[in-house]
Amino acid sequence: MATDIAGTVRERAARELRDRILTGALPAGTRIDLDAITDEFATSRTPVREALLELSYEGLVRVAPRSGITVIGISPADIMDSFTLLGILTGQAAAWAALRASTPELDQLRALAADVAARAGDDAIGDANWRFHQEVHRAAHSPRLLTQIKQAVRVVPSNFLRLFPEHEQHSLDDHDQLIDALGERDAVRAREIGERHVLDAGRSLTTWLEHNATRGPESASG
Repeated sequence: MATDIAGTVRERAARELRDRILTGALPAGTRIDLDAITDEFATSRTPVREALLELSYEGLVRVAPRSGITVIGISPADIMDSFTLLGILTGQAAAWAALRASTPELDQLRALAADVAARAGDDAIGDANWRFHQEVHRAAHSPRLLTQIKQAVRVVPSNFLRLFPEHEQHSLDDHDQLIDALGERDAVRAREIGERHVLDAGRSLTTWLEHNATRGPESASG
């Protein structure tokens, strides 16, 4: 049980710190205070250290014995490259889901899409949105592709729809179109919708980061 709790804290710390780096709230060059982060998450140093090591493997922070932990950050261009790669993977997942998803799986995806729509304007829409996309990925029935997506999707801030509430209706429209394409077993259209959905999100985040970079790091803290 203790291991499970530590894992949960590590994952939460990694996700939160990753979000802050991806959105510019922790800009490149920022020194991370291990004790402050430990206090923030009300935990021991071990899961926080593990979270920071995870981010170092992703190239977002540098962990050095003497100089401590420093944010490397990620450029808007690298963000867009990452979203482009994620878009390709997501598009492939949607195409395979159109060909491979069972009828019960399609019914579940319709229910999940409806759940996302029902939460429009609510903070809970983010979690519902993640569940919908995860099930689309699983419906591709490709463990190898799913592993690649799990790595690539880390570039998407978990609070994306809170950062860009104007994307809510756009996302819901894309979901409806994707559900239609999956139901029609139209792999070509499903791929196009899935890839476009991710690229549009990447462009929004990239533009936002470029805009905030001209205003200073304090502008990204919200």
